[in-house]
Amino acid sequence: MQKKLKDCDTVALDEGQNAVVILDQTLLPGRTELIALKTAQEIWDAIYLLKVRGAPAIGVAAALGIYVLARDISAEDFEAFYEKFCEYKEYLNSARPTAVNLSWALNRMDRAALQAGKEERLAVPQVKERLRREALCIRQEDVEVCRRIGENGLSLVKPGDGILTHCNAGRLATVQYGTATAPIYLGQERGYHFKVYADETRPLLQGARLTAYELQEAGVDVTLLCDNMSASLMAQGLVQAVFVGCDRVAANGDAANKIGTLMVALAAKRYGVPFYVCAPTSTIDFHTPTGKEIPIEMRPEDEVTQMWYRERMAPQGVKVYNPAFDVTDHELIAGIVTEYGVARAPYEENLRKLMEGHGR
Repeated sequence: MQKKLKDCDTVALDEGQNAVVILDQTLLPGRTELIALKTAQEIWDAIYLLKVRGAPAIGVAAALGIYVLARDISAEDFEAFYEKFCEYKEYLNSARPTAVNLSWALNRMDRAALQAGKEERLAVPQVKERLRREALCIRQEDVEVCRRIGENGLSLVKPGDGILTHCNAGRLATVQYGTATAPIYLGQERGYHFKVYADETRPLLQGARLTAYELQEAGVDVTLLCDNMSASLMAQGLVQAVFVGCDRVAANGDAANKIGTLMVALAAKRYGVPFYVCAPTSTIDFHTPTGKEIPIEMRPEDEVTQMWYRERMAPQGVKVYNPAFDVTDHELIAGIVTEYGVARAPYEENLRKLMEGHGR
């Protein structure tokens, strides 16, 4: 079904179809199409193939997805139900290793199932209803979290500023608002007239296909640039802040984001531009001490050599290095913008304080 972007939710639940309905991001900007995911294979493929992408949206899709799968588990006994639930959980969790929101959302759904079935000894139909409520709660929380990130990020800039962003941490990566783009959208609503610069983000062009598209659709003054042009902009004084999203924040503040983010951070450090990571607290992983322990997903070679070309643009047999993410050292980060406020160095201490102050 063909839709306009403004009329689409990135991730939603269709209980009539018993399906997760997503906006297929692999078709943008040429086609805006919703697809229904009903099976474990379809949900796994959608996450792995980046039909749904962005850490928050992946988490929401996983939560809704495992609820959809749980509805079809026929077991009446909780132990048998839970055994099958865990099979689905482990399978979906294998789709992408770097974005911690995937495992975070699935573990949260797991806890909801165990509380209902083991601790409260509810019947399986009631366990399924508890899972439904938890999945919808995760989705609604994403909207509220992104708006609060936007408010906190907006406090770091002023009207008329030039803002650079890398990859897509926009509304297409979440349910609404985005993370890195949330300050931009709120500023747009309030007449800040930001000048936004979007890196194209090789090799999958999330900046060109998604960020530039969604910001232009929203009426934001956005300029697209190749990944190797951001330092030139900063040298001219055209960028006053960098906002990027994040797939995982290690305990020490190191942050994994789309490949190329590290280069932007290094350029920002050189030219005195504050570099901010916008991260819902669900992406903060205190079990991972530093960025060195974050697993980095490696992607297929053809994404680099031929995916976007009519003809192959590299010699047959050439070796290809294609990591999906890189890790930005905490020393390059001016602040981590969360829904609870902006954390500054030392990050492990201040991130813990921030979360403990809100009962997390």
